[in-house]
Amino acid sequence: MYSKKIFGQFLILACAALVSVAHAQKLPNVMILATGGTIAGTGATSTTTVGYTAAKIGVEALIDAVPELKKVANVKGEQVFQIASENMNNDYWLKLSKRVNTLLAQSDVDGIVITHGTDTIEETAYFLDLTVHSKKPVVIVGSMRPSTAISADGPINLYNAVLLAGSQEAIGKGVLVTLNDQINAAREVTKTNTSTLDTFKTPELGFLGYIQGSKPFFYRQSTRKHTVDSEFDISKMDSLPQVDIVYGYANMNPIALNAFVAAGAKGIIHAGVGDGSLNNTVAPSLTEARKKGVVIVRASRVGQGIVARNGEADDDKLDFVVSDTLNAQKARILLMLALTKTSDTKEIQKIFYSY
Repeated sequence: MYSKKIFGQFLILACAALVSVAHAQKLPNVMILATGGTIAGTGATSTTTVGYTAAKIGVEALIDAVPELKKVANVKGEQVFQIASENMNNDYWLKLSKRVNTLLAQSDVDGIVITHGTDTIEETAYFLDLTVHSKKPVVIVGSMRPSTAISADGPINLYNAVLLAGSQEAIGKGVLVTLNDQINAAREVTKTNTSTLDTFKTPELGFLGYIQGSKPFFYRQSTRKHTVDSEFDISKMDSLPQVDIVYGYANMNPIALNAFVAAGAKGIIHAGVGDGSLNNTVAPSLTEARKKGVVIVRASRVGQGIVARNGEADDDKLDFVVSDTLNAQKARILLMLALTKTSDTKEIQKIFYSY
């Protein structure tokens, strides 16, 4: 009788273990790639939300701080690099994109989360949107407050990002950015406030969706080419063409523009006032730069709306390109990649209307 009782208990425990294993196997496999930023930052006190030190905590500590992750995914972490995102550069982008493509090609990786500083999160997201060739979800996440703050937003943001990266709903949607329970497209999202938690928005076009009750809800998606439809292959690249941004303002002069051209810029993004207008002191230098082979893209410092071709300048005559709705920092990324394919401005303009 006693042995039967023990045997019965053993069977119950064994069945429970099998159920637990089966549940774990059903969970998606999500890789977290850590790059630093505020989400890995620490402050002097629990009330320090500005003036903290970014990129101090490693990926394993980030994962351990959110034990709930184990309920939504089988999570592994990897520290790709550890920087404050104002120090992001082309080399880091190439390294990160290559790693993401390698991991997504594996059958045991269903999605990727990238922890990142918020200052350049929109740029990294768009670069990956153009260079990652997979339908599997890639979600970039950060936080506006360091991990040591009383009201740190990093843990819930990370939980939501892992949930999103492991979801069926996010497949094929391109690279996504999620903070504050909101889902944005890499191409369109931008940081709109220096310090508030709701800083990431998509002006005019709006969010892709929300995360509520541990479930993503999508209401729209980007119509521009991305990820698997992208023509850009950086797998064998170790550098990108130099492209710089010149900002438009009243009483502008061509000093910065001329310096960039002299330093070897292959492309210039002119973030002009209004609809990408050119003032009389800079227009001649832009024209001269184009004659030297530098590709000129007219963008706008406004941050919203379409830059009209042949609107504030005769782009056909000047052989310029317009940025469509891309802000200056994202236009720079697209032009860099476009220049790896062609220097024909007509083809580059088609690219700007496609991505």
